[in-house]
Order: sequence, then C-alpha cells, then structure tokens
Amino acid sequence: MTRALVVWCPDWPVTAVGIDAATAGAVVARGRVAACSAAARAEGVRRGQRLRDAQRRCPELVVRDRDTDAEGRRFEEVVEAVAELTPRVEVVRPGLCAIPARGPARFYGGEQALRVLVQDTVVEAGHDCGSGIADGLFAAELAARSGDGGAVVPEGGAAAFLAPYPLSVLDRPELADLLRRLGIRTLGDFAALPSGHVAGRFGPDGALAHRLARGEQPRPLAPVRGPADLSVRGDFDPPAEQAERVVFEAKRLAGELHAGLAAGGLACVRLEVAAGFADGHVLRRLWRHEGLSALAVAERVRWQLSAHRPAGQGAEAGWGGVTWVELAPDQIVPDEGRQEAIWGRTSVTDRIARAADRVQALLGHQGITRPVLVGGRGPGEWVVRVPVGDLPPAGPPEGPWPGRVTGPAPAVVSPSPYPAELVDASGEAVVVSARCEVSAPPATLVVGGRPAAVTGWTGPWPADERWWDPAAARRQARFQVVTDDGAAYLLAVEGGRWHIEAAYD
Repeated sequence: MTRALVVWCPDWPVTAVGIDAATAGAVVARGRVAACSAAARAEGVRRGQRLRDAQRRCPELVVRDRDTDAEGRRFEEVVEAVAELTPRVEVVRPGLCAIPARGPARFYGGEQALRVLVQDTVVEAGHDCGSGIADGLFAAELAARSGDGGAVVPEGGAAAFLAPYPLSVLDRPELADLLRRLGIRTLGDFAALPSGHVAGRFGPDGALAHRLARGEQPRPLAPVRGPADLSVRGDFDPPAEQAERVVFEAKRLAGELHAGLAAGGLACVRLEVAAGFADGHVLRRLWRHEGLSALAVAERVRWQLSAHRPAGQGAEAGWGGVTWVELAPDQIVPDEGRQEAIWGRTSVTDRIARAADRVQALLGHQGITRPVLVGGRGPGEWVVRVPVGDLPPAGPPEGPWPGRVTGPAPAVVSPSPYPAELVDASGEAVVVSARCEVSAPPATLVVGGRPAAVTGWTGPWPADERWWDPAAARRQARFQVVTDDGAAYLLAVEGGRWHIEAAYD
C-alpha cells in the first residue's frame, strides 16, 4: 500500500478570491454556494444552498463569483512551498496536493516530523492548511482534515481510521442515500459488506466506493509501460510571449495524447506538464488526470503559466517566452472502457469541432460561444453563452423561481431593453402596487412614439430580488401584451418606467 502525504487548504475557492476565514463569505456558481468560509458556516451557510437562503441566514455574507483560474493560479504558491521540501508534488485539485511519504519521511526523521514540517512550510508561505499521512489518498485527505491540523494514520490502520466516518465523505449522494435507507450509516458498516455482493448490487461505482471505505486504493494498481514513448511535445519558434498561444497548443497536444493512449487501450491517471522558457528554466508539474478533457488539460497549463511570471510584467507574460511545452503520461493503466453514445459521433460533427477549434485559436477562448439554458426569471437570464469546448452548466437549477415568466418563450430577446409606455383607457400610466395590484387594465402600448391598442394582456409576474441588500435591491413586474397589429411583447416595469424585454412571433 502506497503511503501518501496530503496537504489540504480549507475552503480554497473562498481563499482564492481573497476572503479570509474570519469573514463571513462565500463563492457562488450557478446561483448556489460552491464554498464558504468558517465564519459563514458558523452562521448556518452550507455548500449547495441557494444564494438567497444563504443570505437569509447571514445577511452580511460577502459574495463572490467562483474563479477557477484564480484557484489554480494561487494554489501554485502552495505547491511551490511543498516542492522546496520534496520533488514530484501531485496536484489532485486546487486546494489539495499530495506527495509520496516513504522517502521524504526517512530523510526528515519520520512521518510525524515530515507532516509537521510540510504544514509549517505552507503556513509560513501564507496559507492555512492541514496535512495528513495514511495508506492511499482518500484516507490521507481525511487525516489532513481531522482536528489539530492533521494526523498520521499508522500503516495498515486506514480501515479502522475510516470506520467511524459518515457515508457523506464518499461524495456520492445517491449511493449514500440508498445505503442509509438500507440501515448502513458509516464507512465501517459499508466496508463490512462482502465485496462481491456490493459489486453486484451497486455496480462499478459502488465497488470503487467500497474499496475506499475499506482503506484500499480506488483501483487495483496495474501500471504498464506503453509500446512507445507516449509523451507529446510542441515547440515555439520564436518563443511564445503570450500564454494563449501556449494554451491552445497544449489543447492540441492533449487531443493527440488522448488519441495515442486510446490506440493502445490505455488510460492515464497522472500527467506531467512541462514548459521550457527561453532563459533555460523548465517548469514541471504533476496533475491527477483521470477524466480530464483536452480543454481541462489546457486550463491547467494556463494556471502554471499565470502563476510563474516575472515581476512587473502582465499576467500573460513568461520568462522571455515559452520555447516548448510537453505532456507526458506519468502513470498509465489499462483502459477499463466507458460507454459511448448509442449513435456515436458523425464525421460532420468532427469537421465542425475541428473548424471551431481553428477559429477559436484565432479569435481567443471567448471567440466562439454557444447558448446554454440555465435558470432565471426573465428571458434575458435563461440563456448564458459558453465558450466552445467548455463544460456547460449542469442545467436549470431546481426550484420554483418565484416570478418566472411562463411559456412560450419569446422569439427575440433584446440585448438592452428599450423604453415603452403602457397606459390605460384614460391615458394614465398603468401602475403596479406593492401588493401586485394593477391600477387599471392596459389599453394602449406606445413604442417609439407609435401607439397600438392592447387587445390582450396577462400578468403581472413580480420579482423582488436582493430585498435584504438596499444598495442592490431590485423590484420589477412583467406583463405579456398583444396589440391590434398582431404583435406580442414581454414588458417589464421597474421604478415606474416601462420597457420591452422581448417580442413573440
């Protein structure tokens, strides 16, 4: 069993955006709390909460959008501090890194001495952390998260150490919920089940979770050597001064690497990314690779470059320019296969993807986007534009979305709402009260100085947003109206002013 030391920086997404542990703060992704500080947790804020629920529990909550680039870039400071003590630091994810423990422990006088030294080094670099040593990454991470800054789990003692932990630490909510309904509450209860029965009842994912609960490796170690050197390399002549050029080359190389691995029936579980600079410096970093797409590999190259730039130069500068970049599979195993779509990918789809990649390389990462449906109240909030190659949001968040306009969806949504007037039969502006009462039925809609008689209308749909924050509070109401010229519009009134948000066909 491999002994591993894990360094865990708590609430790293919050730290990466500049919120300290003593400040009640949270980072948000798609309207939900992705991570929060210790002070926010003390007020009842939890990961996965809707933002409104979190702010109801903690009105003074400092909110920031999640910045994955900043997470990767700032975590390089932690990785560099650990790398000063021992080479070949593996980045599991931003906020969590690991090193093999056996060799460094012998050098520094034992596992406890190594654990304390690594923790002190990271703290001196300006980041709070816990460190733990155990058999395998899973147990070592939980040891790092334990009290008093971490712990050392004796060799062979991972199963006993894990036994009291709840099933939630497996980060598999559906499996944990099913096991709880079967009367299984802890990892120890789960580990006591026969392996064959677990695999037959819960499938491959359940079998993997069962191995973790027993303190074993997530998969049986079966490293193999490929028939040839599978590393891929790209050179830059003249040296690349901009990070974007290196990132797009890394994306191409990652696709080439994946194709080479697939041809040999192999899968990569750890990847080494190396970049050489014009001044002779070589920057190397290990990344946990399982499931990383070509775009995800390219993003990790961006993090490395943005974290290593000369003082006084821009965020895209390198040390005299990058002369080469190389991707090398550091650990490969037999590919266990994965289920593809029933109809597969067509040649037309492949050609479109290649053409989009070429245009994106010329225009930049945000040069080509595609619309993706998400949650929201108004039509302008229902769609976000995602760069081609990026993973889309998980989908419209569940929830009632109070005040959301009902279907059908409008055909045209204006990028910036334009003013209008909605008046009643006496020529007075239609008003919506605080109790959502309409002052009078709409009779005429005036758009661009041209009046049109209203033949049908419905509403209002009130939306009272951020009512707890006077500086950012917003209250509006929406109406659907049909005019005598056959047009249909979605109107909104805010602060006594009417405007047109969208039009229907």
